[in-house]
Amino acid sequence: MHIHILDSKNSILNNFISQIRDTQIQKDSMRFRRNIERIGEITAVEISKTLNYEEKEISTPLGSKKMNLPVNDIVLCSILRAGLPLHRGILNYFDEAGSAFISAYRKHINETEFKIEVEYFASPNLDGKTLILADPMLATGQSLVSVFEGLKGHGTPKEIHLACVIGSTEGISFIENKLPENTHLWIATVDDTLNNKGYIVPGLGDAGDLAFGVKL
Repeated sequence: MHIHILDSKNSILNNFISQIRDTQIQKDSMRFRRNIERIGEITAVEISKTLNYEEKEISTPLGSKKMNLPVNDIVLCSILRAGLPLHRGILNYFDEAGSAFISAYRKHINETEFKIEVEYFASPNLDGKTLILADPMLATGQSLVSVFEGLKGHGTPKEIHLACVIGSTEGISFIENKLPENTHLWIATVDDTLNNKGYIVPGLGDAGDLAFGVKL
């Protein structure tokens, strides 16, 4: 797996990461969603640097110009519900991409143990496509692996990009051996620790709740 940690170099991205972590700024759910969206936009630019390009001639009012334009057939798949702001940010830049949605959630066995339940799924065919799988939180890595297994029945992508906001070193290690070797992971920042409930520390809390309100 090719791992790209975006905050390994200082940029304006640091502002958005700091704000989604900050307990005071988190109280503004609209700002939280927008910051996740902006991180998605930055991630999209980084992914775009690895895509395939072809020269095309563009007509202007005063002549023509040859330009290199991306030609990948992209499908953007997000894990509901926390992935929606990240999905929107990436789609702002890959505006011609197809969209897929899948639900995955933790079904708790007890206070510290859980399994991932994957239910709803809607997607175009993935054969030969460039798949971008977006999930803001890469904690244990079980959700991403479960979703990837669920996608297998809908075609074989030509290439796979994972787009995440915050991850744990343990979660990254887990998915490295579960996804194809040529998969790219694009992640804004990485924390070292998971607590006994499988949440990232210091992390930011529950991204879905912060974006859309506390669930029942």
